[in-house]
Amino acid sequence: MSSDSQTNQVKPKKSDNLKNRKNTGKKSKPKPLVKTHTHLNKEEMAKFVIWRRPIQTTYYFLLELFEILFYYFCKLLTYRKLVLSFLIMSSLITSGFYIEGSHLPILLYFRKQFLWCAYWLGLGVASSIGLGTGLHTFLLYLGPFIAQVTLAAYECNSLEFPEPPYPDDIICPNSTETGSSVITILSIMSKVRLESFMWGAGTAIGELPPYFMARAAALSGKENHKKEDDSDNEELEEFEHLLEAEKDGSIKLSGLDKIRLSVFKIIKKVGFIGILLCASIPNPLFDLAGITCGHFLVKFWTFFGATLIGKAIIKMHIQKMFVIFLFSQHHLDNLFAMLTNVPYVGSKIQPLFEEWLSGEKKKLHRTRGSNEGLGGSESVLSWILGKIVLLMILFFVVSIVNSLAQQRYKRLNSHHVESNKKKVSND
Repeated sequence: MSSDSQTNQVKPKKSDNLKNRKNTGKKSKPKPLVKTHTHLNKEEMAKFVIWRRPIQTTYYFLLELFEILFYYFCKLLTYRKLVLSFLIMSSLITSGFYIEGSHLPILLYFRKQFLWCAYWLGLGVASSIGLGTGLHTFLLYLGPFIAQVTLAAYECNSLEFPEPPYPDDIICPNSTETGSSVITILSIMSKVRLESFMWGAGTAIGELPPYFMARAAALSGKENHKKEDDSDNEELEEFEHLLEAEKDGSIKLSGLDKIRLSVFKIIKKVGFIGILLCASIPNPLFDLAGITCGHFLVKFWTFFGATLIGKAIIKMHIQKMFVIFLFSQHHLDNLFAMLTNVPYVGSKIQPLFEEWLSGEKKKLHRTRGSNEGLGGSESVLSWILGKIVLLMILFFVVSIVNSLAQQRYKRLNSHHVESNKKKVSND
């Protein structure tokens, strides 16, 4: 009797286990619902653009901008001694401008140089960080500046441009002021070295946010980071999904994902040299380098030092040399001659470029302080290029507004989901 009772007691346990397995299988089915919910959230978030919901997008943009400014203001308050010393130094330097003395020309010179360097540094940061889309400030500002210096150097046969108006404007020096000199690519590169370096340093600074984001996630833990800052770690989540997909081997990766993984492997294996290599070439996937270094807790100066050397020195010399080579006088002549061989439109485009080039050369030979050569009708090509630049700047501003508005919506939606989860758990 005892053996029969034991068998009867065991059998229900097996049936219970089978039922439990079935029940657990039934409970795991609703996972696709979570994906569809997040997919719907992304679709709703994509509607927050200035041309679809202008009032609500602008409102969310202002809220997010105020929160970002308030966050960094509170961060600054944690470094009170540093902020206080900076304010004292700034007030002393500012008071020096209102005191007459031999120091005043030196202060004016350093102020001019500081503002000029800050201008190019800011353009570099804008090109790199972009807040969702990069403003291609090399094509809009630095590239045209190098091209203008190159044209002026070959036209004036000199690099000793009068200051002022250089660098705000370029005119040829008088023959009595300086003699003619041999113009080479290296001499032009030396002339625009400061502007190029500051722009490259700005692009290196703009690569720091992905690094700090991934580093904070690695130090604080993945789950805590998602709870605290779920709206800012999309790139980090994509990076983690790529690592999981590589380990599994069951998911087919696209060509872009394979390139991203190759960047990750190079940086992980080679370290400083890998970061330097990725930063020294035009690489739109360099954000992954910052995420990789932050994820594996690479030292700050290792990452930033390699990025600064690669972007501000090696890469900028390559870009400078290309622009100077392209806008040299004999290369422009060859390029204009080749335009005539373009079918249908070549004969119409060539006069526009020649008109633009002759107008730019005429501006260089005006006297200092005069507007001769600036008046008159603007060339068609200059008008078209000006409108393209304006459209690109407007697109950049609109993209910032849309990006911050969508970030605000995502932040509010994540808080709403968390509050609902807490209510369900309490009930």
